[in-house]
Amino acid sequence: MEFLILGFFTGLSLILAFGAQNIFVMEQGLKKQFIFIVCIICSISDFLLIFLGIFLFESFKIYFNNLVESILNILLFIFLIYFIFSKIKTNYLSFNLNTSISDISFKSVIIKTLGFTYLNPHVYSDTVFFLGNFSKNFELVDKILFGLGASISSFIFFFALGYLSKLLSKYLMNIKTLKVINLFIILFMSSLAIYVLREILRFYI
Repeated sequence: MEFLILGFFTGLSLILAFGAQNIFVMEQGLKKQFIFIVCIICSISDFLLIFLGIFLFESFKIYFNNLVESILNILLFIFLIYFIFSKIKTNYLSFNLNTSISDISFKSVIIKTLGFTYLNPHVYSDTVFFLGNFSKNFELVDKILFGLGASISSFIFFFALGYLSKLLSKYLMNIKTLKVINLFIILFMSSLAIYVLREILRFYI
């Protein structure tokens, strides 16, 4: 259960960063256009990418030795420091939501959603590399629980963003709310960075 919870909050910390994909989901929610298909594509895509990362690192496990693990942990630590630093530097600029209703076909919305999902480089660094690398030393059953936890956070987040967009947009446009969310992300990711640093030091001490 602890790995499920860890996966949930780790996944949530990564997905709470507002980028083009999240804004697109919220806009579709506000327009009330194809909300379910947009949310389900984003959620299932996250699920697939999360487990791609987890099983990719699991399949490479036979090549792991102390040196390889140390390098992977250093890369993981660098990623976390960069991620935390980027959150500290956040400018909290308000973003504009396009709520004008326009004719869009079912096919077009699917293509747009897939584009916002799979053409986003952060989705690969955050889900495939980070979650896969971070969970590389977990037992297989714990990896699956960790991945399920991260996937559940994606499903909840995207469907809440889509179907509660009118309510959430009022809060997410508020700088105070964004600062609180950012502080949570910084504190949680800092705790993970300390854990990874301990793993690195254990190799050299």
